[in-house]
Amino acid sequence: MALRTVLSHALLLICGLLACAAPGCRRSAAAGPGDRITLAYTIQPQSTLVNVAAAKGYFAAEGLEVSPVIHSYGKACLQDVVEGKADFATVAETPFMFSVLKGERITIIANIEASDMNVAVVARRDAGISEPAHLRGKRIAFTPGTTSEVFMDAILLAVGLPRTGIHGVPMGSDEMERALMEGRVDAACTWNYPLAIIKRRLGANGILIYDREVFTETFNIAAQQAFVRRNPAAAERLLRALIRAEGFVKEHPGEAQAIVAKATGTAPELVREVWNSFRYRVLLDQTLLITLEDETRWAMNNNLAERKAMPDYRDYIHLDSLRAVRPEAVRFTR
Repeated sequence: MALRTVLSHALLLICGLLACAAPGCRRSAAAGPGDRITLAYTIQPQSTLVNVAAAKGYFAAEGLEVSPVIHSYGKACLQDVVEGKADFATVAETPFMFSVLKGERITIIANIEASDMNVAVVARRDAGISEPAHLRGKRIAFTPGTTSEVFMDAILLAVGLPRTGIHGVPMGSDEMERALMEGRVDAACTWNYPLAIIKRRLGANGILIYDREVFTETFNIAAQQAFVRRNPAAAERLLRALIRAEGFVKEHPGEAQAIVAKATGTAPELVREVWNSFRYRVLLDQTLLITLEDETRWAMNNNLAERKAMPDYRDYIHLDSLRAVRPEAVRFTR
């Protein structure tokens, strides 16, 4: 089902964008002065501003010809940027952090979404789970190197459980529904839309475990540092288009939901169900820097990264492009 959704989404976007080139093509030369970019983004609701900008023609209006590359989640999008298959990617802060720790020279040019309600643990009541403390000793699916893993550890820590207190089962988000329904795991830590779909399938036997105090995700636009330096106009035009999409989402939420449903092949009622879990806005503030530093400490303390020195993430957050198009959206004090 996940593969059909991704293919459907790619076909819709390729048809909807002007003069798009084949996705995933690696270009040997740098892009021109903002006229053509490859953008890797997800079918997740966090990419709403990208979907709206494409559907409303904002990219073209800003002088951009966008070739889309569609993935199920942001870690794969960022990998396309790292490998030179895409110029920009939508990605949560966790995969970005791990890539920095691996030595990749990447940068974030803007945050386009934030949520403290998107990631949760969905569990089976018949496995004896009705509250976080009941996760002890249970088989919990998670997606390594993503917000799924960060939130799982955060929720365990909140109830005094170490990672060794559960049986972690690494898997992709598109595998979790089947694993839970077949009883191969007792719970899964994931994001929307898989989160809402799994809860629906479990019905009364399912429980969602949130904690808005322990984790807030950010979803961002990332690129290679060298590409942004060579193509400042491309970054600025991309941000202008996303800012226009932000305004449309605020003024016309119903139409924006319809755009997302059509673009991603998602049932409209599912889009509406999760819509209020997200804050769509284009900015850069201290939240991103603090979150990256906090997650780096978590990764180092859990031996998930070879590097043991905290990076200076100010070197990995590019402020100039957003300052050029929306200076009031840059809110850094250090």
